[in-house]
Formats: sequence, structure tokens, C-alpha cells
Amino acid sequence: MCTTHVLSVPNAKAPFEKTIIERRELRPDDILIDIKYCGICRSDIHIARNDFGSGVYPMVPGHEIAGIVTAIGTEVTKFAVGDRVGVGCFVNSCGECKFCLRGEEQFCTKGVVIVFNSTDYDGNLTYGGYSQKIVVKEHFVVHIPDSLDLAVASPLLCAGITTYSPLKHWNASPGKKVAILGMGGLGHLAVQFAHALGAEVTVLSTSTSKKDEAISFGADHFYTTSDPAIFKELAGHFDIIINTVSANIDIDTYLSLLEVDGSLVNIGLPNNPEHYNIFSLYAGRRSIASSNVGGIQETQEMLDFAAQYAIVPRIEVIRADQVDEAYDRMLHNDVRYRFVIDMATL
Repeated sequence: MCTTHVLSVPNAKAPFEKTIIERRELRPDDILIDIKYCGICRSDIHIARNDFGSGVYPMVPGHEIAGIVTAIGTEVTKFAVGDRVGVGCFVNSCGECKFCLRGEEQFCTKGVVIVFNSTDYDGNLTYGGYSQKIVVKEHFVVHIPDSLDLAVASPLLCAGITTYSPLKHWNASPGKKVAILGMGGLGHLAVQFAHALGAEVTVLSTSTSKKDEAISFGADHFYTTSDPAIFKELAGHFDIIINTVSANIDIDTYLSLLEVDGSLVNIGLPNNPEHYNIFSLYAGRRSIASSNVGGIQETQEMLDFAAQYAIVPRIEVIRADQVDEAYDRMLHNDVRYRFVIDMATL
């Protein structure tokens, strides 16, 4: 067994505390990773504070893990000690269903095993990346290109693939007009990926405070949604709208901005149900959709693409004793644009 220090919460209302857990002994296809950095995702907050009603405690969150391989199992072939690696949302799947076989483990019919707050197939609870070390099956580990700093790479393991995957699936490409609704932790990466994929990119934001940054990330246009005139100006304009906002929006209003056959793709996770009028779809054969990150193969593709086009999240590196403060700041949108924990401070 491998003893490691972690940050855990004993219940939904408690602050983080430093504790110790045991990671499993290396199996033949396992990798032991010395975690250097772990990004903080808004979904960490929702799960840790039991907003979705699925919390199991004590809990160690974290699914944006970047580190160094320190040991490998006897059957590992893709990694060696010293490799720079990442682990995202998943740590196991059946490997046999049609979705796993085509590299979409997130849709595993047996049920994909999440990196934390999930029950693995052996019955053990998973603990995430707010930790010094983690043991993960080789298949669920990805290489981090040398040109990507480990701290910067960590948010790509969730925020990066969460934005890259729908842009690829809905074919953001030259000639396509893509709107990014909201420019926070997800949105600022979506702008960079959409631009690198060749689309014409528009940012829709609640204020003008991020306009200059949006343009620097690759946006061609910037509009403030507090101005009602833009909805008339942009009616029927976009092929794809990527909604990164975690609060409820007026679905019908944003559907009106879509071209015929356009899609509104929701990747933010509001707590309350959304509502819309069917005629908002009927009028232009439009679609409402969502996207659940991406598989392991696509995650590696995304990292390589990010390295090629110098796509990096803007981060604020914090100490382990600042996580509670970071959670509160995130809920008040007080971060540009992702927090990353330096696990050496644990």
C-alpha cells in the first residue's frame, strides 16, 4: 500500500483538512503518480458541498491532475518512470462495451468510474487529486507534452477536454460561426480552441470587462448580453453556441441567435431544470444539446492540439491551505480563470 497525504472534507459543510489515506498496491497495469498540481473545477465544489446529493464522505476531490510517474506495474507499456502525465475525470470503465471500444469511455454502459466520489468495480471508493500521490490504470493516464507546463496543463484535463470535445463534435471549423456564452474557466479555453480550429468566434458576456482578454484569446467579436439590441442584431447568426454558464439562462432567447440547423450546446451545469418553447426549435430545425467531456484518446488529442497551438489556461496557483478560500472566490466569480493547487504545499 502507498500512504499519501490528502486534502479531504469530512462532510458537506466542513472545511478542508489534511489527512492521510492508503492508495492500493500497484497492479500489473497500474501507474503510481507523484502529483505536482491539481486544478480546481466548479464541479469539485458542487460535489464536495453535496449540491447534487451524491456526496460520500470523507471525500478527496480533484480531477485535473498533473504529475510525474514514479513507479509502473509489470505490464505497463506506454509509460516509464519520469514521464510527465495527466489524469482527468475517469479512472476505470468496462473496456468492452461499444462506447469503450470506440474511445468514449465517458458513456460506458457498465458505468464509468469517476476519479473521486465514485465506487470502483472492486467496491472501493475513489479519492481524487487533492493528494500527493495517486495510483491509476495505465489506460486512463495521458502524456503531457513537454511544451506544456504541468501547472498550466492541469486544468486542461477537465476544462480543456470539456470545451474541445463539443467543438470537434459539432464541427467548429473554417466557415462556421461559433459563439461562446460566458468567458470564465471554461469559456476562455473554448475561445482559444474555437479560434485554433478556424471558426469565426464571438464572445457573449454579461459585461465589457473581459473584452480585451477575449480578443487576446482569439475572439473576432465581443457582445454584451446586457444590451437587448444585440439579440435583434445577431438573430439567426450562429451555427454553434457553446454555453459555459453554470446558471440558468433564457433558452429561447439564445436559440433565436442560431442559424437553421444550429445547435445550442450546454456544458455548464446549473442546479435547476431549464425550460424552453418547442417553437424555438421548430422555427429553424435547431437543436439543444449537451456534452460530457471526452474519452481518453480525445483527451490526448486535445493536449497535443493545445501544445501545437499554444493554448493554455490562465491560472492562479494557490497553496493547499487556500482551497476553502478558493472555493468561495470561485462562487463569486473572483478568479481569472482557474485555480491550481501546488501539491508541494500539502
